[in-house]
Amino acid sequence: MTTQETTMDVTLKVWRQKGPEEPGSFVTYEAKGCTPDMSFFEALDVVNEGLVAKGEEAIAFDHDCREGICGTCCMTVNGQPHGPDQAATGCQLHMRTYKNGDTITLEPFRARAFPVVKDLVVDRSALDRVMAAGGFVSVNTGGAGEANAILIPKDKAEAAMDAAACIGCGACVAACPNASAMLFVSAKVSQFALLPQGQPERDRRVLAMQKQMDAEGFGNCSNEAECEAVCPKEIKLTNIARLNREFIRAIFWSHELHPRSEAEGQE
Repeated sequence: MTTQETTMDVTLKVWRQKGPEEPGSFVTYEAKGCTPDMSFFEALDVVNEGLVAKGEEAIAFDHDCREGICGTCCMTVNGQPHGPDQAATGCQLHMRTYKNGDTITLEPFRARAFPVVKDLVVDRSALDRVMAAGGFVSVNTGGAGEANAILIPKDKAEAAMDAAACIGCGACVAACPNASAMLFVSAKVSQFALLPQGQPERDRRVLAMQKQMDAEGFGNCSNEAECEAVCPKEIKLTNIARLNREFIRAIFWSHELHPRSEAEGQE
């Protein structure tokens, strides 16, 4: 029998919640006739088609690219953000990961900063607000310069690119016992702090992003390392160490925090 001819039936225990202010609960569904080569989301599509055919409301879940690029598929599968596969998003999870007869539990990401919108959909706009607070390089006048005109050491360029791979899916937040966003913020700070173009706003950026992260209700980092373990883009904890160094540096040297020091330095 070929892989394509094999079918499997699984039981899904899905968190259903009509709205942010509504109580939620787990509801059990049977996903029958799945094939091992189906993506997990294709199996959910089959379940939803059955629900709609019966006049019931489909299970709401976020998805867009279904290629591991966008990071919108924010759900917890059997207690693990994005499921059990390493370096993969939820949309890259396949039914061959499970056995015929398995029971699979689906929940939304759990974090105070990620309120549930409906079923498996959460509001992750808190991450956007952290980025808006300072996660950018300002170019207020003139045209952008030729990028290759600024020489950058290869190791720093590669480290910046590795940090920039963060897709902001929020799995690091969901996996952390404290719902900390330190891995996300540290990646966004690192991608600029390592490059010459990020230097003019270096202190302002880390102070503003750290302040906004706290205001959004994310918890503190306590070195659990769960964030790195579940990150689909394998963002490293070394970025958190860099974030801490950048923050301490800004506390002591920021021109905004120490305007007198700046004036004295110009004398």
